[in-house]
Amino acid sequence: MQRRSLLALAALLPFAAVAQPGVDRPQSRLPTEPLVFETRDGRWLTFTVEMAVQPEQQMIGLMFRPEVKPDEGMLFDWGGPRESSMWMRNTITSLDMVFIAADGRVHRIAERTVPYSLASISSNGPVRATLELAAGMAERLNIRVGDRVLHRIFGTAP
Repeated sequence: MQRRSLLALAALLPFAAVAQPGVDRPQSRLPTEPLVFETRDGRWLTFTVEMAVQPEQQMIGLMFRPEVKPDEGMLFDWGGPRESSMWMRNTITSLDMVFIAADGRVHRIAERTVPYSLASISSNGPVRATLELAAGMAERLNIRVGDRVLHRIFGTAP
């Protein structure tokens, strides 16, 4: 009897992973904070970012949001340096993902991610945070690896 219950549970696991109970709509707007890029050529680019700090906020992120405004984004604060791996599941708009090291420097940029993709998008090294912006913003604003991010979590609040 116990073996049969385990087999039945195992058969349901793929459905549980797909359904993600409670994750079928966008989350409410999270608290926002200012974030500034200081580029190599000395420009300051200001964004208003939603702060995803709790695991449940990070799990939903920008899923189901129809758009991300050009001067907005979502900052995923991992609390300390770690490998960051993201995906685009249930994300209906393309994004730029900016992986930011603990010292506030841009470590890697994944541009124009593919909506709904289950492919893993990795930071390729430890980062303190991941910033999601509207697709194309990194190219349009010439944000590059090595640029500095000014924000309180990096000890560089603007």
